[in-house]
Amino acid sequence: MAGRQDELAREQEVVDRLYARLDTLRASARARLADVRRSGPSGSPQNRSERDAFATLYSDRAARLDAVEDRLAFGRLDLDDGEQRYVGRIGLTDDEHRSLLTDWRAPAAQPFYRATAVQPDGVRRRRHVVTAGRTVTGIEDELLDLDAVTDGIDATTLSGEGALLASLAQRRTGRMGDIVATIQAEQDRIVRDELAGALVVQGGPGTGKTAVALHRAAYLLYAHRRLLERSGVLLVGPSRAFLRYIDQVLPSLGETGVVATTVAELVPGLRADAVEDGAAAEVKGRLLWRDAVRRAVRARERVPAADVPVRVDGVDLRIRRRDVRDAIARARRTHKPHNEARPTFVREMLNRLVDQYRTRTDAELSDHDVAVLLEDLRSDRDVRVALNLAWFPISAEKLVSDLWAKPHRLAQAAPELSAAERLLLHRAPGFPWTEADVPILDEAAELLGEDDSVAKAEARAREAARVAEVEYARRVLESSGAGGGLVDAETLASRFAESGPLLTTAERASADRTWTYGHVVVDEAQELSPMAWHAIVRRVPTRSLTIVGDVAQTSSAAGARSWDRALDAVLGGHWRIAELTVSYRTPAAVADAAQRVADAAGLPTSPLTAARDLPGALVLAPSTDPVDAAARAAADLAKEHVGPDGAGRVAVVAAAGTVPGLRAALADLLPAVLGSEEAARLAVQRPEDAQVTVVTPRDTKGLEYDAVVLVEPRDIVGAQGAGGRWGDLYVAMTRPTQRLVVVHAHELPAGLVHEG
Repeated sequence: MAGRQDELAREQEVVDRLYARLDTLRASARARLADVRRSGPSGSPQNRSERDAFATLYSDRAARLDAVEDRLAFGRLDLDDGEQRYVGRIGLTDDEHRSLLTDWRAPAAQPFYRATAVQPDGVRRRRHVVTAGRTVTGIEDELLDLDAVTDGIDATTLSGEGALLASLAQRRTGRMGDIVATIQAEQDRIVRDELAGALVVQGGPGTGKTAVALHRAAYLLYAHRRLLERSGVLLVGPSRAFLRYIDQVLPSLGETGVVATTVAELVPGLRADAVEDGAAAEVKGRLLWRDAVRRAVRARERVPAADVPVRVDGVDLRIRRRDVRDAIARARRTHKPHNEARPTFVREMLNRLVDQYRTRTDAELSDHDVAVLLEDLRSDRDVRVALNLAWFPISAEKLVSDLWAKPHRLAQAAPELSAAERLLLHRAPGFPWTEADVPILDEAAELLGEDDSVAKAEARAREAARVAEVEYARRVLESSGAGGGLVDAETLASRFAESGPLLTTAERASADRTWTYGHVVVDEAQELSPMAWHAIVRRVPTRSLTIVGDVAQTSSAAGARSWDRALDAVLGGHWRIAELTVSYRTPAAVADAAQRVADAAGLPTSPLTAARDLPGALVLAPSTDPVDAAARAAADLAKEHVGPDGAGRVAVVAAAGTVPGLRAALADLLPAVLGSEEAARLAVQRPEDAQVTVVTPRDTKGLEYDAVVLVEPRDIVGAQGAGGRWGDLYVAMTRPTQRLVVVHAHELPAGLVHEG
């Protein structure tokens, strides 16, 4: 035991030195940032630009250093040549540029994840260093060179996969933790795969797909910094709740510049939070909308049925059909989007009207006369109306809204649809947008042309900063009496005002619908419709993507049942696949039951091996009153798994129609369990923040809980046979890390009860 305590003390000394160095670098970054901000916008435009660049550099550096406080160092490699190499979240060097800590993404850290006794890769011993805050609480060693035991290595510190198993046993917190200290070899190979091309990561529940995707994003930003920091990385998740769940992972890995969004938020400034029928979403998800939207745009470029008479400056003119036809053709030849090509159409028509005016009046017109006439024509109401009818300026929202609200518009644009399918899409004017509308709106925006959204975002950020700086300057003057009344707050603020762009690359990208990224990560990718894929691939012209999902867990009617059908249409077969085969989250009894259900339903599951077994992990609980029984089961599980420190998560998962009754039943029991009325209220009103919650299977996508109470599986499946929502049941069954309790009154679906 004394030997182990000595080892702990030695590791504590190392960790103390590393944190001291981190504190020094933080203080330096903040001091340099303060110096830059105090320097003010003096000098040439080049000097001001350099100042802004340095301000961004030091600000980003400070943010990254702040984000890696937890578990700064987590591993050590003892190498054959006697070197000891520490591995952590970021790389650290001393003042002489000697390495103190190796970034987990660096090639030198790769043996920490890949080395085995068969292929030790020059490693004698791999040590996992466990910390709480800045205190070393444990060490676990894996010996890769059997001769090393006789060479002075203390056998009392040796262990197997204790670090991994300990992380799995920890209570859930409602936020995803990184796996940087416990990445397994098959995961590491995917994390470090090349940037080029589209990589599909297929894996069953609990295999760490999301964690691998996030660590891969961090690795690519590290390995290809020069390329990706200019273009950025886009992360597309299934829901805003999912993005909240993972929002601390990338900062904890030293990366703060990723744009995270959902399909519903792909178009900046658009709210798409309404829910619609799955059948309608499936129709909207088809690729036919690429052609349908183009037809809808072309329908706003039309030749009038007859010449249109107008009178300008006392002269009778005609907007002739042949002139409109020629002007439309000329505008289309610019190959610009509809709204951006409209000035060409208008200019051509106005010039033709000027020619008519010359012919009718037989007048010699000077350049000044032509300019005046053009302005008269442009401002004439009848001319404006006629030209607008011929080439209508329109927004994407108006174009798509008219498709759903006006049956003749939809029939004209999408003749491929049946009358019944068009009826599915009909909406009253002013209806709210849904997620399935967004890719179609994105297509419309692409064909219609863009606005100045980025410039507006820059202006808003600049104005907000200016207001804050003036307020700060006012407080400085009031508290110090500086300026002697000769300098006001506006003048003082201008001395330290930012003069360059205030938005980071990620902020600029998120405000710009047309931004193209260097890499895109898509999680729960099996849920995306063909049109959603079309919208995402448009944003990454290099086709560099990490696509993460499991086609056995598809819930959306518009989603993928196979990667071939989902991706070949947009990637042309240019993609590769890697599989994750070990489930680290789900206990073996639960994983086996879920696999049997999936096999009975014919779901396309991947081969899966559970990494651990827990006694009593699966409990079948028949009841004549499933709602009351489920609420009581959740309360009992909360006593076991929910802690007063905010850790621990229990979910009751049920079909949507059962959720209100379950929340009411649980609300009566939770105050006594959770210790407060407020905690009980959260479970009912804000389930995303609650330690005990009631949700539908689709709400649990990508999430995990310590324990799950699954209520009436037959109601979740719904229709029998191929039409049933078996993917939803498969998802619901595989969320817990510790225990699954199945409460039911009806007969259980095939496979849930083990016949053997």
